[in-house]
Amino acid sequence: MFKLNLKIALRNLRKNKGFTLINIGGLAIGMACCLMLLLYVNYEWSYDKQFKNIDKVYIAALNLKFNGKLATTMALPNKLSKAAMEELPGFKRSSRASNENNVNLYSHGQDHFKLSAFYVDPDFLKIFDYHFIYGDSNTALNDPASIIINETTAKKLFGNENPIGQRISYNGKKELKVSAVIEDLPKNLSMQFDVLHPWAFFDQINPQDKENGWGAITCYTFFELKDNVSMDATNNLLRNFIVNKEPELKSMIYTPFLFPFSKLHLYNDFDNGKSTGGRVDQARLFLFLAICVLLIACINYMNLSTARSEKRAREVGVRKALGSTRNTIMGQFMIESFILSILALVIAFTMLEVLLPYFNNLLNIRIAIDYSSYTIWLTLFILVTITGLLAGSYPAFYLSSFIPVKVLKSSKGAAGSLSIRKVLVVFQFSLSICMIISAIVIYNQIQYMRDKPLGFDATALAQIDLEGELTKPGKMEVFKNELKQAGAIESATEYAGAFTRGGNITGDISWPNKPKNDVSILSYRSTGFNFASTAGVKIIAGRDFSSKFPADTATSLLLNQEAVKLMQLKSPIGTIIHWGDNPPLKIVGVVHDIYNESLGAKVTPTVYYYNVKKSKSLLLKLSPKQSLSASIEMIKQISRRLNPAYPAELKLVSDGMAEKIANEKLLSVLSNIFGGFAIFISCLGLLGLALYMAEQRSKEISIRKVLGANLSDILMLLNKDFMKLVIISNVIAIPVAYILVSKWLEKYDYKISINPWPFLLALLTSVIIAVLTVSTQTFKVANANAVDALKYE
Repeated sequence: MFKLNLKIALRNLRKNKGFTLINIGGLAIGMACCLMLLLYVNYEWSYDKQFKNIDKVYIAALNLKFNGKLATTMALPNKLSKAAMEELPGFKRSSRASNENNVNLYSHGQDHFKLSAFYVDPDFLKIFDYHFIYGDSNTALNDPASIIINETTAKKLFGNENPIGQRISYNGKKELKVSAVIEDLPKNLSMQFDVLHPWAFFDQINPQDKENGWGAITCYTFFELKDNVSMDATNNLLRNFIVNKEPELKSMIYTPFLFPFSKLHLYNDFDNGKSTGGRVDQARLFLFLAICVLLIACINYMNLSTARSEKRAREVGVRKALGSTRNTIMGQFMIESFILSILALVIAFTMLEVLLPYFNNLLNIRIAIDYSSYTIWLTLFILVTITGLLAGSYPAFYLSSFIPVKVLKSSKGAAGSLSIRKVLVVFQFSLSICMIISAIVIYNQIQYMRDKPLGFDATALAQIDLEGELTKPGKMEVFKNELKQAGAIESATEYAGAFTRGGNITGDISWPNKPKNDVSILSYRSTGFNFASTAGVKIIAGRDFSSKFPADTATSLLLNQEAVKLMQLKSPIGTIIHWGDNPPLKIVGVVHDIYNESLGAKVTPTVYYYNVKKSKSLLLKLSPKQSLSASIEMIKQISRRLNPAYPAELKLVSDGMAEKIANEKLLSVLSNIFGGFAIFISCLGLLGLALYMAEQRSKEISIRKVLGANLSDILMLLNKDFMKLVIISNVIAIPVAYILVSKWLEKYDYKISINPWPFLLALLTSVIIAVLTVSTQTFKVANANAVDALKYE
């Protein structure tokens, strides 16, 4: 029987090539979109899960009072690792890691490369079991002068030879010996580096770090718990660990806790001291979108299959009259569905292989299909099974329910079938309208953040790292003067670090009339002279740092507007404030708030002080008198001449600001792409319903034409019912979409207000799409010769 049903199914599919191609095309697009999104969701979910004991690995986090509520940071005192291991039970291993990815110059012979590095304790290699090509993980970090490099770095510096024991110069100052080589890290690891140094080496180059107290948060701290040790129980022991060491921190709320490292990538948003989600929300959104696109494709198949009910009804009637059971007929339609699903999967998989490189390039990730993994084959089997069952179940039940006597007398099938199809079309279009509204709101929010005044001039601002010769006394001034004389820049100033990244914070600042219970934390950044004029920041009151005032190098401060508001200073200029053990400091200027570290969040109260020795970047205001490319090339040439050992890397601040909304842009692009496919497939479903209704009403339309109805009246009659479905879809989708986009916008301090335009635009778009889709079929039916439909009556 199976062989017979298979033969009939193949014959029917071959006979109706148009329907077969539309069905396969819709399912293939739906499957390809679903597989692509599932691969992306799996990629996000697999972050940091490559390590053997990752379920026992935790990163220490710290809750502290910040502007009236708890803020969470992953930076901890460097004393915590050793003290917790010695004094608290449950810990198996611990390691510190520098709290930023340091970039240094590494040289071998005439080869010089700037590489990213972490400084870690030896147990770091036992907590995270990296794959070693050369060397021993047990001893690789024992010597302070040892260095671990990855495979790519080894090839850059040493070609194909074994680098173990070879010497590498560190910033042109120290000679280090290669102790191990590890495989290149996959992109779905949170901690990316080219080089690993022992923490003992960090202590050598930063001897002052050993003197930090418990209030200084300077590094990451990782712990591996023993078997059967509870994270909650350990967190109870850690809760007051720091404040017991340094009681004065109690008023500032210094509460450390452990957080599973395997969850850090996905659950990276914290609000008031608690994890509130993060990238996991985006992963869930795309998982939901994958399910929706596949479901829409299946509904499309149902509608197109049942749209052919008039042509298949007599076939079913004859087969039943000849003795076929309902189960046999259902089996035939299910076989058709599975054949189409398998063919669609083959096409979808081909599309996936072709488009995956472009998808990887768009997202800057490395997703690859592992054909040796049983998971991928199991997923494909499940996808075909689910698609076959979902797509084929309703047509099988509906078409097999026809009563032979009725269908052989040209009566129609089940009366409720049309209403079910209408429900399916409404569901399809409701999802599509939600996607349209969401895409519009996401785009508007991105535009709002991109176009929002930043408080500084990003268009002509660049930065270059201060390193090598440029850190020596006098060399910096020579560099600045040559750049000005060459006409490449108008002005320059030193800055704490990368202009678009966060920096240091402190709670040790006091000002007049500061409440005793005030534990506010402020950001602070070091700068050079002419900071405001170089960065294009407006001075609200007072003046900028200037070489004309010698006191600026030691006792002067600039505040931003938020800092003045926090301190409640009515006349800030000339106010004396105290900062730790430093001499009294005088406020000489107030600058406008600048959005250089986050586009969607509030500006933090910030203090700027003069200190070129602690500044790691040089901000450059490029000259408008020549092209951007000419200025950049000129700066690089002068840098290579004055600082030849270090590759000249100039970064535009505007590029750094663009990275701030990269995640939102990704969400927008993917929503538009896959939402567009979902809308296209939905249109095929609407086309299916139009075909069905045209079959059902062909005689009615012919009679109306014979009685004098014109083409426009018939088109209005046929389109009216579909417009009702689209309006119902909008009534369902608009409130759902409003709730979804409102929830998404909650994470931004600065966001657009939700106005009616996205909803009206979605309504108009859906109506136009529906009219165009339906009219392609209704015009054909309305324009047909009435004799063809009535000649058998």
